[in-house]
Amino acid sequence: MQTVFKNRRLVLLSVIMLAFMNMLQAQTDEDAIMMSKNNLCSGIMYGHSSWNNYWEGTLKRDNQNIGTVSTNMFSIMENYGVNRRLNIIANLPYIETKASAGTLHGMKGLQDLSAWVKWMPIEKNLKKGTISLYLLGGASVPVSNYVADFLPLSIGLHSKTLSGRIIVDYQLGKFFTTASATYTYRSNVTIDRTSYYTTTLILSNEVQMSDVVSENFRIGYRSSHLIAEAVLSNMTTLTGFDIRRNDMPFLSNQMNATTVGVNFKYTLPKISALAITGGANYTIAGRNVGQSTNLNIGVFYVVDFSPKKKDKK
Repeated sequence: MQTVFKNRRLVLLSVIMLAFMNMLQAQTDEDAIMMSKNNLCSGIMYGHSSWNNYWEGTLKRDNQNIGTVSTNMFSIMENYGVNRRLNIIANLPYIETKASAGTLHGMKGLQDLSAWVKWMPIEKNLKKGTISLYLLGGASVPVSNYVADFLPLSIGLHSKTLSGRIIVDYQLGKFFTTASATYTYRSNVTIDRTSYYTTTLILSNEVQMSDVVSENFRIGYRSSHLIAEAVLSNMTTLTGFDIRRNDMPFLSNQMNATTVGVNFKYTLPKISALAITGGANYTIAGRNVGQSTNLNIGVFYVVDFSPKKKDKK
């Protein structure tokens, strides 16, 4: 019985990590905002995620023996405008995990460095509004030697990724809609054991990781000082297997999630270089993921590195 309770704890803590990592990627690399030429936007973000229900395959369940599962994230984000149509974005998170009950203790450390190149090739007037097309390419690599095969306490999957994204945005006055789709390739992961079990016994230390497809739809209000939006997101792991009944999770589980949420960005009128961001989202459907509530807040400051013009005498 003690082994069953321990395995349930592992399941609960594991799936929150995947849901939370998905939230971390849903900031400036998915919106339809571009930095001006020679401007650098630097930000610090804090995020918190917690839940006590999860899907074991398609079966939704809970566990009273682990308490509240939570994850904290502290992240540094940078966005540089090469020009008004080409931006470079980078993000580095520090993550902590813990459970409020039981004997398992969490882990903490730097996770993966991610970077995106964001290009706006099309921006045209359409009827009374403006339609824009954005193309993005991204990659991520682990920056610390954290243990991937320690789910649910691991801070990440230690897989290198390559991503491609397309975004279409239409703005009519101060109201907008944005839709995006992303395909993410994930490299295989090497673990510190010579065999493991998925749906069959595999005599290897290499785990085949599935690619991921995600979609994002936003609708909201956008002005020079305020952006407020509602967001619907979906993430689908293309292959994988379900967590077995009362078993512990594994890196190559199929993990799907649909979330709804809201975001805002407020630029201070008297300090136009300073902005405050925040948001929340909730998992409404999933497979092998936790039904998490995610909150985040951040502070961003823009520095203009454009050459200063000399005053004529």
